[in-house]
Amino acid sequence: MSNKVPLEDLQRTESTSTSFITCGVNNMPTFNQTASRFPICEDVHKYKYESRVKIGQGTYGEVFKVKHRHNNQYVAIKRILLEKEKEGFPLTAIREIKILQLLKNINIVNLIEICKGETEPNHSRRIAGPTSFYLVLDFCDHDLAGLLANDNVQFNLAEIKSVISQLFNGLSYIHSKKILHRDMKSANVLITRLGVLKLADFGLGRMVGDAEDGFTNRVVTLWYRPPELLLGARKYGPSVDLWGAGCIMAEMWTRSALLPGNSESEQLDLISKLCGSITPEVWPSVKQLELFNKLQLMQGQKRRVKDRLSTYMMDSNAHDLLDRLLTLDPSQRINAADALHHDFLWSEPLPGDLSRVLSQFNQSMFEYYKNSRRRRNPRPKILKQNRTKVF
Repeated sequence: MSNKVPLEDLQRTESTSTSFITCGVNNMPTFNQTASRFPICEDVHKYKYESRVKIGQGTYGEVFKVKHRHNNQYVAIKRILLEKEKEGFPLTAIREIKILQLLKNINIVNLIEICKGETEPNHSRRIAGPTSFYLVLDFCDHDLAGLLANDNVQFNLAEIKSVISQLFNGLSYIHSKKILHRDMKSANVLITRLGVLKLADFGLGRMVGDAEDGFTNRVVTLWYRPPELLLGARKYGPSVDLWGAGCIMAEMWTRSALLPGNSESEQLDLISKLCGSITPEVWPSVKQLELFNKLQLMQGQKRRVKDRLSTYMMDSNAHDLLDRLLTLDPSQRINAADALHHDFLWSEPLPGDLSRVLSQFNQSMFEYYKNSRRRRNPRPKILKQNRTKVF
């Protein structure tokens, strides 16, 4: 099925300030229903926002930091560029709007409004640029990947617990709403200057039960992808997000990706080296997965999650929680609600205020900035001791 909604099926309605686009697709509400709570501004550049600075690249568009012309407040706008109007509106964008309409929680990024506007004109051809739509979202000063890439940002244990507690609070909330994120990674964990964590980028999000035949397994960034997806699972649930949360939790100590594979086969090898061989003895239902008998999986590997991370993590409760998050069998993986009540988050020191560490930095830190600098200056970076690989 196409991942675009034909524009001839989209109808613009001008009757109210809160109207948007009408479309029906895959049992989803019409665009009028989906976006009815959000006002639409007719030209994002002329009337409302200015001073654009690119801060990221989302699932289906670019993300910018902009300032409201009237109240001088900063927001983030995600541009959905319709380069070829006949191709239609991306389904991922429709899904993100639908999901963000349902989610209202302090640890979830908030959708403020939806805007329409033209991109910058092509001056060489003297024609206007293609139409774009913009999701106007809360602006957060940092993403977790950007913070962890900066060696000057040093979290103490109470602050690490605050990040992890807020992460699980956000996940517990979306899972209670029957929504899967499906792209958990540190770059999608945003943090405000006041230390409030917000899960972002729901472009790959889906509602549990949306697809009777199952979902695609071609989701989740490779380094954070759980073993069930790598082995071809199409019917899965919230546990896919918890594996990614475990990888993010480990990064709070290692300061780099826990399982940085370059291919799906290498990713499975790295998982086996850390979590033990993937066998029916530890994961009975793995035999039902399409690729289990088709791939040569590593044998004879012992589970070493606690041993491998002991260099970084000195807290036994942290070891236990991470071990439960990185459980091979998804049916035995700890869920977000139980993770919130784990002893790690209820032992001294308790989760603390992040403003202490964040107040030291006036400049935003995003993974996109780090990658942009790397493209401009591609010299190899010498890894510091606190970035030593787990393997």
